[in-house]
Amino acid sequence: MQTESENSGFRYKKRFILLASMTALSLSACVSSPSKPHTQKTDAQSPHSAENSLLIYGGDILTMKGMTPENAEAVFIENGRIQFVGDYSSAQKLAGTQTRQLNLQGHTLLPGFIDAHSHLNSVGLQQTVANLYSTPDGTVTDIPSLLQALSTWQQSNQKFIAQTGGWIIGNGHDDAQLLEKRQPTADDLDKVSTTHPIIVLHQSGHLASVNHKALELLKINSSTPDPVGGVIRRKKDSREPDGVLEEAAVFSAMATAFKAVPPETMQNMAKTALKTYIANGYTTVQEGRADAGTSELWRSFAQIGQLDIDVVVYPDLMNEMDYMLKNGSSKQYQKHFRIGGVKISLDGSPQGKTAWLTQPYVVPPAGQNKNYRGYPAYPDQKIVQSAIDTAFKNNWQILAHANGDAAIDQYLKTIEQASSKYGNSDRRNVIIHAQTMREDQLDKAKTLKLIPSFFSLHTYYWGDWHKHETLGPERANRISPTGSTLKRNMIFTQHHDAPVIPPKNMMVIDATVNRVTRSGDVLGADQKVSPYMALKSVTDWAAYQYFEEKDKGTLEKGKHADLVILNQNPLKVPPTQIKNIKILSTFKEGRQIYSSKDE
Repeated sequence: MQTESENSGFRYKKRFILLASMTALSLSACVSSPSKPHTQKTDAQSPHSAENSLLIYGGDILTMKGMTPENAEAVFIENGRIQFVGDYSSAQKLAGTQTRQLNLQGHTLLPGFIDAHSHLNSVGLQQTVANLYSTPDGTVTDIPSLLQALSTWQQSNQKFIAQTGGWIIGNGHDDAQLLEKRQPTADDLDKVSTTHPIIVLHQSGHLASVNHKALELLKINSSTPDPVGGVIRRKKDSREPDGVLEEAAVFSAMATAFKAVPPETMQNMAKTALKTYIANGYTTVQEGRADAGTSELWRSFAQIGQLDIDVVVYPDLMNEMDYMLKNGSSKQYQKHFRIGGVKISLDGSPQGKTAWLTQPYVVPPAGQNKNYRGYPAYPDQKIVQSAIDTAFKNNWQILAHANGDAAIDQYLKTIEQASSKYGNSDRRNVIIHAQTMREDQLDKAKTLKLIPSFFSLHTYYWGDWHKHETLGPERANRISPTGSTLKRNMIFTQHHDAPVIPPKNMMVIDATVNRVTRSGDVLGADQKVSPYMALKSVTDWAAYQYFEEKDKGTLEKGKHADLVILNQNPLKVPPTQIKNIKILSTFKEGRQIYSSKDE
């Protein structure tokens, strides 16, 4: 096994294979040819080009300006930017008669959604390998149905399996939703195959299970030490691995599984990911914690004009330092691509019981004692401080994955020390997930000008699990503390961390507003926020997180015409129905790139 310093540090290190061949390949269209808006125009002459101008009216138009809802009657767009927002009569006079017109027919227009944190390319992986999700994203309910899903996928994906050198791969299982309430083991996976290596990723992306053939290929046995920042789970009263891997132990396994996959297959995954985000209303998306290969994949797509939306890449700070020192970060896009800063991961996942807490888990993982609190990704504080200092010195924006409050403490301490050395003027550093953030930590974060980006969908997907298994009722009620953040007049953003959860933004908004668990409990009613504040977190405030508030996030004159049309107004439907709102169209800089009518 590789040590932490040797591995790429990225969840799916496979992308390195793209570097040598990407520039020589001629890529096909990144997304299907975008359909034209369903518009009309008159024959009269006008100073505005019909091809480059558009007048939108006839429905609710939420500008997302300010702290209270503001509705407009019309938006006039020309050359990809908004020229007017206001009453229909004024917009029509400005637009003239030649401009194309789009009648919303009672539907709702918003700024395009901005992805505050996810792993873009991995969404393509999620939709390529076996779907092992439970409801609402899949059908797996127990280990037998998981094994059946793997077997079914194996039968219909022989070409892909051959490309991997024989690996059977699945993604998305969740022990919190499995009837057995445990991870599948090597013994379980051997029932699918003993001749093919098998790896299945936990929904969190922080754990994986492999069969005995995979253990053999990975050279994991009773004498293999745990990697720094990871765990190889063992059989009870034995050093023999049981097939379950945690954190750093997962990375090299995924690299091995994907090392032979041809670049064309990887490119198709990337295209699939882009289509998925666009269909969900996203006009700016993130590749979080990227390796050099993934970063260059997206740069290559951009160079040949194959990005229809903005892609912001955050290379891994600990393992891509040389890459960052060579390439740096930028606030300017090059054909919809830019490197926005760096990402560092300080712990694991609370649902997988690897997040680093100050207080013990309610029910520790198998083999751990009652004082188990998870563990840091980097136990040596000096290593973390040095990396954060380097980011400050080079003025790179930092996104830090910190789920547990102990990991958040570590991040706050390093940020405070780096700020004292290099200043902290408008850096907009982010705490990604911030699940168990305490009140005192929110106070410190405000002082340090940090932006928490919450993962409130945990309240639905794992709220019951956190209440009874990981955190207990008191801590679980405060998970993703959006209410406490607003009380401090702090902004926050929201994300889905795809592929952990598919990039369905209306579910993100719903969870932020309702905080309802799978069983129907409300988890922390005092942490609820209004639908409008939830929308701010994925539009206006998300644009601010990216230093893009002058161009995105609200519907105002001069900003990009990045738009999404919904079939209903999230501010008018019953809050519990927000998740059912449909995406009808997505526009990037005034050009329609998705229509549900074409599906």
